Amino acid sequence: MVKALTSTAAMQATPRGCTNLKLRQLTRRVSQHYDRIVGAAGLKTTQYSLLSYVTRLGPARPGDIADAMEMDASTLTRNLQPMIAHGWIEVGPGPDGRSRWVTATPAGRAKHAEAQREWKRAQLALNARLGEARVVALHALLDECLATINETEEAVDG
Repeated sequence: MVKALTSTAAMQATPRGCTNLKLRQLTRRVSQHYDRIVGAAGLKTTQYSLLSYVTRLGPARPGDIADAMEMDASTLTRNLQPMIAHGWIEVGPGPDGRSRWVTATPAGRAKHAEAQREWKRAQLALNARLGEARVVALHALLDECLATINETEEAVDG
């Protein structure tokens, strides 16, 4: 089935429709799927992603986390607030007076482990629904597109 979709797309000489709209539609549907399952752990998928990065990178500077997640610092700061309020993440002083460190608390690590089990369940369900070959192809295409966009933006900015 993946081959049929790929060959149909290859026969189409020019893209039809709005790429942004199509990506947003897909993202909304996939987010709904993950939110339904990961929500059982008491986290939104956006919170799970942030907690995953903080757990993996921490202690880390907010800017490093924002860079790793490809988001701007103001969005990261806004997204950290509810996580801090729940006691899952702490922001404290860094090595000098001007820097800050973001770390996951023990409660945050436990919440991450709980949510990770639900995330795995969501991922396996999506793989089964779409087919593993299609998911592998989608990941490869998305990675290629992200790399191309990042290279283009670096060339324009540099």
